[in-house]
Amino acid sequence: MSDLPPIVLVFAATDPCGGAGLQADIMTLSSMGCHPLSCVTAITIQDTMGVEDVLAIDPEWVADQARCVLEDMPVAAFKIGFLGSVEAIASIAEVVSDYPEIPLVLDPVLASGRGDELATEEMINAMRELLIPQTTIITPNSLEARQLAADDSDENDHPELAECARRIIASGCEYVLITGAHEHTPEVVNTLYNQDGVLRSDSWQRLPGAYHGSGCTLASAIAATIANGLSIGEAVKDAQEYTWQTLKSAFRPGMGQQIPDRLFWAREEEQTDESGSREG
Repeated sequence: MSDLPPIVLVFAATDPCGGAGLQADIMTLSSMGCHPLSCVTAITIQDTMGVEDVLAIDPEWVADQARCVLEDMPVAAFKIGFLGSVEAIASIAEVVSDYPEIPLVLDPVLASGRGDELATEEMINAMRELLIPQTTIITPNSLEARQLAADDSDENDHPELAECARRIIASGCEYVLITGAHEHTPEVVNTLYNQDGVLRSDSWQRLPGAYHGSGCTLASAIAATIANGLSIGEAVKDAQEYTWQTLKSAFRPGMGQQIPDRLFWAREEEQTDESGSREG
């Protein structure tokens, strides 16, 4: 078993342009030395500009995909992304409840980068009730954190981010990493909370442009670092560094957002080799 790369099971939707979703997760996990297993929750029609349509997979198929590989291989971490339907959320929650010892990273995908709504109120409520209580670490951006933490019965409820984290943790998860790309701050500040408050806060140079799949990349990078044996604090630190490097090296293959380069390190090595060969 010690010769195996860490195995991470991902629940997410496909993205045909390869910027986000399962494709982003698989590339990130592979880049960070893990073997990714993929459980398709939905098929999307999208490009670098936005999501056009979503076809949710039958929830029994979602559960059966996961159970089949879980019975065959040892999984070191779960990573959950876009879920597709309330029924899929319920199916996944039932599956992961049978493996409480496996760390679970939840990326609550509520909207696309363009703002396309990807989660109904019913899906958000199901996430709160069924998945968050089983979550090791959840990775909302500041907009998602406010949605998840808001009191739906009070239209004047606009909690600060620290209060959002407190409420989400009170729902049952262990850690909340709130990312600050959507906040109007000179640098991007990402803050990790647990039940005692702020565990760590990291500031990153705000890069120009918009990125398709940055949240997927960060959450998968955290799953990879946890699967590789790091503590939550160190896992979050290393995952942020990796993600920032992918954004710094991002490319724009289409007419919309830039795509993080999850293999930036390989291209750096290629450039070094080419430089060395020229010098020789």
